[in-house]
Amino acid sequence: MNKGVLYVFSAPSGCGKGTVLTELRKRMPELKYSVSATTRAPRDGEVDGVHYYFVTRERFDELVKTGGMLEHATFCGNSYGTPKEKVFECLDNGIDVILEIETKGAMMVKESYPEAVMIFMLPPSIGELRRRLENRHSETEEVINGRVKEAAREIAVAENYDYVFVNDDVSEAVETLYRIMTVSKNLVKINQDLIKGVLDKC
Repeated sequence: MNKGVLYVFSAPSGCGKGTVLTELRKRMPELKYSVSATTRAPRDGEVDGVHYYFVTRERFDELVKTGGMLEHATFCGNSYGTPKEKVFECLDNGIDVILEIETKGAMMVKESYPEAVMIFMLPPSIGELRRRLENRHSETEEVINGRVKEAAREIAVAENYDYVFVNDDVSEAVETLYRIMTVSKNLVKINQDLIKGVLDKC
């Protein structure tokens, strides 16, 4: 059985990653979406194990201390992270996993699991990103300015990814992401066992 591929997908807030991933799910229903763990309390309608794994602070800190998290971070007093056991269980069973995450966490995953396929989605421009955020009509100008500043920081990290593409049209972006994920299965870094297996047959 071939091992599953771990895809790490990042994009700035307002770039449309949620929409793209929703459409990708229709193209790749077998793809497993990683579920993060968090110390915050569930919100109305959120289900444990579906939206997040809701854990205590003590349990979360234990997982971090014992290396049980692929990555982790703290926002507004609450901690978030990707449980390693759940992801590796899927990969070992030949199931591909996609992890949608911000750049700081992505770099942690890249360091701890170099075989991960790193994919970054760009907005057409910073100006267009601002326009999309403003069109939401859900945040203040101050918050939007903060998101745009953070987006610029994240985009500067994109050079550390394996693939990068622009979301100028949702359909085209989904098709590009699908092709990237399909082609990346032939990357050398995730086929070391294949190479070794051929050599062992000499």
